[in-house]
Amino acid sequence: MRTFMHGAAVWDVACPQRPSQVAGLTMAGFRVRDLDALRMVPHPAVTLLLEFGAGSPVVDCASGQQQRGSVVAGPGLGSGGAVRARGENVECVQIRLSPVITRAVLGASPADLDGAVVPLGDLWGREASRIRERLGDLSSWQDRFALTDALLARRHEAGPPVDPEVAWAWHRIVSSRGLTRVDGLAAEVGWSRKRLWSRFRSQLGLPPKRAVRLVRFDHAAHRLVAGEGAARVAADTGYADQSHLHRDVMAFTGATPATVAGEPFLAVDDVAWPSRGTTAMPHVSRPRQPG
Repeated sequence: MRTFMHGAAVWDVACPQRPSQVAGLTMAGFRVRDLDALRMVPHPAVTLLLEFGAGSPVVDCASGQQQRGSVVAGPGLGSGGAVRARGENVECVQIRLSPVITRAVLGASPADLDGAVVPLGDLWGREASRIRERLGDLSSWQDRFALTDALLARRHEAGPPVDPEVAWAWHRIVSSRGLTRVDGLAAEVGWSRKRLWSRFRSQLGLPPKRAVRLVRFDHAAHRLVAGEGAARVAADTGYADQSHLHRDVMAFTGATPATVAGEPFLAVDDVAWPSRGTTAMPHVSRPRQPG
């Protein structure tokens, strides 16, 4: 376990020693004594939070609602900067799920989350309580990771996959870091634009253009955190100019690029997810076009 310090933020962070059995799934463990209103910065993955400690994390949502305990949220959690996480003596395993495996793992499409933070018990029922108890009984982070991975792998194996054309389109967007022209995606998979847009949104929870913006923003935001200048980041990540980057960062976070560059939620990624990315990607064969 490593200690992450960034300004006033002090977290203990644990990382799995082995990769997940499921491509598209990454996780990290956190122990935070005093989590003080942390801004949730949007990320192109579904976030699953399994808490098990003596304390309890609280997520303050844009709607004014509060969610406590284990929760799940769709890609882009925190858009607009109106979602904060806080709590005392928080211990949890945080999982990032690629949207293409979410339906199988959770038993619900990211679209069913409708951009909200949902209690895990609403999706898993009593299984959410059982996994909390089992995690709390373990003393080793590696044992917790193994337990969590085995559970999610079983669910993934039994759950329904997304359409291969949808998976292909998502991985094209991710591998290009948001620089893919969305108008060409349908032609690449041999579908009509209307069909791909409808299936993509219903199975992954966001339309292709939103996915492109989110993936591009995530890449740009982490370069800002790494200390690169906004003008250079804008030029290298597909923005028309620095003003375009500024508008996108404000839209996603409610903060300026300079403020986002100091966000602990982003800075901890290199500790919690050392090979940072949206999530590990499986090999996806290009769908065969009819004809």
